[in-house]
Amino acid sequence: MSLIALSAGFLPLLDSVLLVLAREKGFAAAEGLDLHLVKESSWANIRDRAALGHFDFAQMLAPMPIAATLGLNPLSVPMITPMMLGLGNNGVTVSAELWGRMADAGAPTTLEAGPVGAALAKVVRAAERKLRFGVVHQTSSHNYELRYWLMASGVVPDRDIEIVVLPPPLLPEALGSGGIDGYCVGEPWNTVGVKTAGAHIATVKASIWRSSPDKVIGMRAHWAEANSEIVAGLIRAVHHAAVWCGESANHAEIADIMAAPHYLGLPAERILPALSGQFDIGGGVAARVPEHFVPYAGAANFPWTSHAAWFYSQMVRWGEVEHTADRARAAAMTFRPDIYRSALAPLGVPMPVADSKVEGLLARPTEVAATTGMLVLGADGFFDGVRFDPDQVEAYLAAQRVG
Repeated sequence: MSLIALSAGFLPLLDSVLLVLAREKGFAAAEGLDLHLVKESSWANIRDRAALGHFDFAQMLAPMPIAATLGLNPLSVPMITPMMLGLGNNGVTVSAELWGRMADAGAPTTLEAGPVGAALAKVVRAAERKLRFGVVHQTSSHNYELRYWLMASGVVPDRDIEIVVLPPPLLPEALGSGGIDGYCVGEPWNTVGVKTAGAHIATVKASIWRSSPDKVIGMRAHWAEANSEIVAGLIRAVHHAAVWCGESANHAEIADIMAAPHYLGLPAERILPALSGQFDIGGGVAARVPEHFVPYAGAANFPWTSHAAWFYSQMVRWGEVEHTADRARAAAMTFRPDIYRSALAPLGVPMPVADSKVEGLLARPTEVAATTGMLVLGADGFFDGVRFDPDQVEAYLAAQRVG
C-alpha cells in the first residue's frame, strides 16, 4: 500500500514526542501516512511556514492557531486545532544569582507557584534594576502563564519586569551569559539550564495552571476541510502514540528516540526527567512533579474549547486584541472537539461528554461520565484559586483588567 505523504513542522522540545513516536513507532504508517517531520529553529518560523502552506500541519503553541484565526500574525490565515499534544511540560527557571535572592526572600524548593511568586515579588521590589525574563513567543502559553503568575504574585509585567522573546534552545545560553535573569520554556530546556548554566527551576506549569495544554496540532482550516480523512488518520496515529508514551515502561526507549540529532540532539539523561517527573531543580535539590508532562491520561489530547477561551482572554488582557463577542466565539471555535470525536469514535475511546468546562472546579482527580464508560479528569485550575468560566469571559476580563 502506498502511503500518503504528510509534512509537519516541529521544534526540538519534548512535547514534539507524540509526532515523533507516530512516525518512529509506525503508528502513522498504520494509518496510511508517511509522516515527514521538519525541524525548525523558532516558533516564528513555524507560524509563518505553516501559514504559507510549507507544512501540512505543525506542532504549535496552543494559542498560535487562535492568534492566526484572529488576524494577529503577519501572515494570518484561519487555523484549527483538532488535537492537543498532551498537558503541562513547561517551567520557570532563574539564574543562580536570582534564585539566591529569592531563597533569601523565602522561596521554598517545592516549586509551589504561590510562595515562590511571593518571594520573587519581594526581590523585584528591592531590585536596583528591572529583571528580564525570556519566553518563547508572544502568543505562547509560556508568555500568558508567566504573566498570569507574575500578576497574581504582585509583579506587573512590562512595568516591574521585562519580558523578551527568544527561541527555546537559546534560553539556557542567554541565561548563562547574563542576558536574561530567568525564562519560561518547555523541557528539556529547563533541565539544560540547570546542567549547563547553574540555573534553578523555580516553579512549573503544573503548579501555575494544573491540567493545562501547551502544544497542539495546528493546521490551516481550509486544508483540514479538504483533507478530512487524512486529518482523522493523523489523530488516530497520534492517539496511539500518546497511549504508548503514557506507559512508564517505555520512557527509556522514548528518551533514546528523542535523543537523536534530528529531534532533540541531547543526551537521553537530560530528556528522562520530563518523562518521569523526577527533576534535579538545581543546587542538588531533587523534586518530583507527577503531572509535569501528561501525554494521554485525563483527556490530555482533548481540545477543550474552554482552554481556547482562556488563551483568548489573555490576548485581550495584554492588549493584543480588543474583545468582542464575535472574536471570543471565533477563538473558542479554533479548537475542534468535533473533529477529534469523529476520528476516535470508531476506536471506542472514552471522551468527555462536554466540549467546555470551568477551570478550577476540580480540586482533585475526578471520575466523570464519558462518551463510553467513565473517564478520570485531572485536578485543574490556577494556583491563586480564581476560576475561569468560559461563559463569563467579560466578567473575568473585568476582574483581571491591567492598570
